[in-house]
Amino acid sequence: MITKNRTMQLLVRPWGWMNAVLDALQPLACLLARLYVAQVFFASGLTKLRDWDITLALFTDEYKVPLLPPEIAAPLGTAGELGLPVLLVLGLGGRFAALGLSVVNAVAVVSLMEVAPAALQQHITWAVLLAALALFGPGAWSVDGWWQRNGGNLRR
Repeated sequence: MITKNRTMQLLVRPWGWMNAVLDALQPLACLLARLYVAQVFFASGLTKLRDWDITLALFTDEYKVPLLPPEIAAPLGTAGELGLPVLLVLGLGGRFAALGLSVVNAVAVVSLMEVAPAALQQHITWAVLLAALALFGPGAWSVDGWWQRNGGNLRR
């Protein structure tokens, strides 16, 4: 006859195993999220650099960035798209980088007069990944994680 205690152990053991596997996968998941989002924004920044005249024209005619003139919005947006992804990939100031890219992402959505549903869905996906990275940190496989493990005071 199986006792209640033994039954609970049999039910809880797979749960503990699953938690252990998922915990072990967290650093990889954080790294993949950082790489994916960073690649998207970095590629966008490189596109803007390739033809600065077109970039300025887009910021003047197409993108309506609130509160900033196109001559300021274009370099700021491009700098954010090029610099913040590098920090995010490294996990150096990972939460700051995730929050900064969240601002870039939100401004991109707000600045366009019309956003196609598929494009909006991509922006939402990036926003969710960036929110998770900002809330939970860049993970153990990051400069921030290394810093924390080696006596730094940065949180994961």
